[in-house]
Amino acid sequence: MSKINELVEKLCPNGAEYYSIRDLCNITRGRVMSKDYIRNNRGEYPVYSSQTENNGELGKISTYDYEGEYLTWTTDGANAGSVFYRDGKFSVTNVCGLLKVINNRITTKFLYYILSIEAPKYVNAGMGNPKLMSNVMARIKVAVPPLEVQHEIVHILDDFTLLSAELSAELSAELTARQQQYEYYRNEIIKNCNGRNGKLIELLSQPITDGPHTTPKLYPTGVPFVSATAVYNGKVHLEDAKGFISKEFDEECAKKYKPKRNDVYMVKSGSTTGKVAYVDFDEDFNIWSPLAAMRTDNEISSRYLYHLLQTTDIQNQVLSRMSHGSQPNLSMRVLEQFDIKIPEFTEQKRIVNILDKLDFICNDMFTGLPAEIEARQMQYEYYRDKLLTFKELVNEG
Repeated sequence: MSKINELVEKLCPNGAEYYSIRDLCNITRGRVMSKDYIRNNRGEYPVYSSQTENNGELGKISTYDYEGEYLTWTTDGANAGSVFYRDGKFSVTNVCGLLKVINNRITTKFLYYILSIEAPKYVNAGMGNPKLMSNVMARIKVAVPPLEVQHEIVHILDDFTLLSAELSAELSAELTARQQQYEYYRNEIIKNCNGRNGKLIELLSQPITDGPHTTPKLYPTGVPFVSATAVYNGKVHLEDAKGFISKEFDEECAKKYKPKRNDVYMVKSGSTTGKVAYVDFDEDFNIWSPLAAMRTDNEISSRYLYHLLQTTDIQNQVLSRMSHGSQPNLSMRVLEQFDIKIPEFTEQKRIVNILDKLDFICNDMFTGLPAEIEARQMQYEYYRDKLLTFKELVNEG
C-alpha cells in the first residue's frame, strides 16, 4: 500500500470534514488597474488579471499589494473559475478574486488543488457571460483531511505537475526541431531543383479564384462552408467550418467555383494570410472569400504547388506584397505573378516523392506528440481527482 493510502487509512478512514470557503479564507477582489496605469508604472512585480494566458499576468508594476501565499481566481468571462496559486509579491485587478487562507486546518497549496476541481463546477454561464462571483465562491464546500494527508497529496501532485511540464517541454521542443528540419529541406530541395524561372500563374489551369464576398445564411446542416479558420497543418478541416449553406446557395457558388480533390488553397486575408492547405478528400463543401483557390492540370503536380507555396521564398513574397489595411490582404492577381521555380513534370514528381515522405513524418508527429501531451494531462487529472476525493465525515450524536 502506498504512503498516501496508509495515511488515509490511519488518519481519516471514514472520510474528511468539509468546510465552506468562507470558513477557510478571507475573500476579496483586486483594484482597478488600466493598461495605461501598468504601462506608466512599470516595475518588477506582476499584476494578475482574469486572463489565463501567461499564468494570468497582465504586466508588471513598481509596487505590490500582496505578499505571501494566496489563491486567485477568474471571476468572469470565458475562463471564469480558473484558479491559480500565487506565492510572492504581486497585485491583482478588480476582475480577479483573491483568497487568503486564515484557517490552520488547511494549506494554501492543498486548497489550490482541490479548488481547481471544484470551482469550475460553480460557474454560472447564464446571459452568455460566465461568472463565479465572491458570494458563490464563499459557499463552495471542500474536503479538509488531516494536514499530514494534505502535505502528502501536495507532494505527489507537485511532483506529477513538474514531470508533466518537463515532458511537455521536451515533446514540444522535439516537435519544433523536426518542423524546422522539414522546412529547411523543403526550401533547399525546391530552391536547388532543375527548372526555369517563371510566374505562379504558369502552374495553374485557370486563374486563381475565391468564394462569395457576401455572408450567406448559415444553417445547422447542409454543405460545409469553410474559411481561413479551417486551414491549418496543411489541410482543410471541415469540422472547423463556419457553418453550413443550403444546397441552392452551393449551386449558385459553383457557377464561379466548386472545390474538388487536389485543389490547393492559400489564405489571402486576415491574420493567417499565407497559410496553405491541400484538398485530399472528396467530401462536398464550399469556400468563403478569404481563401484563394488554385487548380492545376495534368502537366503540373498539384502536390508540387502545395509544397512550393509553403517555402520561405513564397512566404516572403506574401509578406512583402500583401496590403496592410485594417487587416492583411493579398490580391489574387498579385499572387498569380509571384516569382517561382518551374521544373519539368518528372522533376516535380521526384520532389513531391521526397517532400511527401517528410511531410507524413512531420504531420504524424503533429498528431502523435500533442496526443501524448494530452494523455499525460488526462492521466494527471485522473490521479488528482482520485487523490482529492473524500467521503464527507458524518459526526454522529
